[in-house]
Amino acid sequence: MNPTSSLAAPGTAPSAPHGSGAAADRGRADVSGRQRLAALVQRQGVLAVLLFVVVIASFVYPTFATLDNARGVTVQASFLAVVALGMTLVIITGGIDLSVGSVFALGGVLAAWASQWGILPALLVPLAVCGAIGLVNGLLIARAGMAPFIVTLASLLGARGLLLALTDEGATTYLVPKDSAFAELGQGSVAGFGYPILVALALFGVGGLVLQRTSFGQTLFAVGGSSDAATLMGLPVARAKVTVYLLSGLLAGLAGAINAARLSSGVTIIGAGMELDAIAAVVIGGTLLVGGAGSVSGTLWGVLLLAVIQNLINQIGTLNSSYQSVVSGGFLILVVVAQRYLSRSRSTV
Repeated sequence: MNPTSSLAAPGTAPSAPHGSGAAADRGRADVSGRQRLAALVQRQGVLAVLLFVVVIASFVYPTFATLDNARGVTVQASFLAVVALGMTLVIITGGIDLSVGSVFALGGVLAAWASQWGILPALLVPLAVCGAIGLVNGLLIARAGMAPFIVTLASLLGARGLLLALTDEGATTYLVPKDSAFAELGQGSVAGFGYPILVALALFGVGGLVLQRTSFGQTLFAVGGSSDAATLMGLPVARAKVTVYLLSGLLAGLAGAINAARLSSGVTIIGAGMELDAIAAVVIGGTLLVGGAGSVSGTLWGVLLLAVIQNLINQIGTLNSSYQSVVSGGFLILVVVAQRYLSRSRSTV
């Protein structure tokens, strides 16, 4: 055997084995394909589950697939959807807002109280008060460096306390004048679909554009990915955090106001646990609890999935609404485990 046969000629690089470059390219393509698939499943997997549940339910329960039932489900879901939209923006930045349920109820009471003076006060008063609560949350979290969990938990208690003070511990119920423009906002419809549905869809459309097509939206993702890195990049981290908590308060107050218009009164006992439903819908929709990834469309599918589950429980008839919490909790655990797996798949190089 010639001892020099395995050496490259002087001034030339050793030749790679035949086909090794193509194999490497295929390997990189496979990894990239797996990453894209994992990202797609994380973003839109809930939509596939929703469609599957709807198809199965339509075959099992004939009344489920009716237009009237669809209208009822979507109207009921529209209020949670508006609240969950604000929660999506907060969680994308790596935060949490536990106050939205109480702020939702407070917004309804304020709207019903102010509705005696017309539709503008009925909308502006709850927006002003609930927006102020969100602004205080954002300032304490972003400027004072306090933990979102503690700040928004305090706001939850404060908003609920203010609600009880305004209603004499729940003894007073403010009514919305019948046949008023404000009542029409909650009870009117277009082609059979209520105004609350149209409001929710419009807000989600704007939210999607802001999140995906503006520098503010990209800043939210950067802040959620790494607040320190976003600061080093010169991004307005504190301003972004204050803004999302302000928007969360405004959206929760608006949802409460429209709900009061629909019910024709400011109900004091609603909203308890709504923050947990909103968080569940957001996480089920593919938004990471640690921040940095998510979409408003996924949140919308998550809200609809929870609403469909509740409707199916009603269709069964022998189960009470408590089972919705059991099913929602099961979905949430599965989604969190799946997100952890998909995140690992996407980080594979």
